[in-house]
Amino acid sequence: MSVNPDNLMSMFEELAEKMDINIVQDKGNFTGGSCTINDEHYIVINKSKPIEQRLKVLANAFKIKKLSDTFILPALRLYIDEVTN
Repeated sequence: MSVNPDNLMSMFEELAEKMDINIVQDKGNFTGGSCTINDEHYIVINKSKPIEQRLKVLANAFKIKKLSDTFILPALRLYIDEVTN
């Protein structure tokens, strides 16, 4: 079962909210990634890049977070595992 990119983006946004992570979308000469500033967690994605690339940045950023204690929709967990392995 394949989930369309817009639905995956919504799933990532819901997961970020649940984990108290801010997703920042902006334009510029960067790929994106995650960082922590003053104990606040951010994932920055370049909104001028194709959605597939933005989803990969999100998958890689969430892969390094502690996800074992967080419920993740099976389709989203599968996507993260497929993209990051």
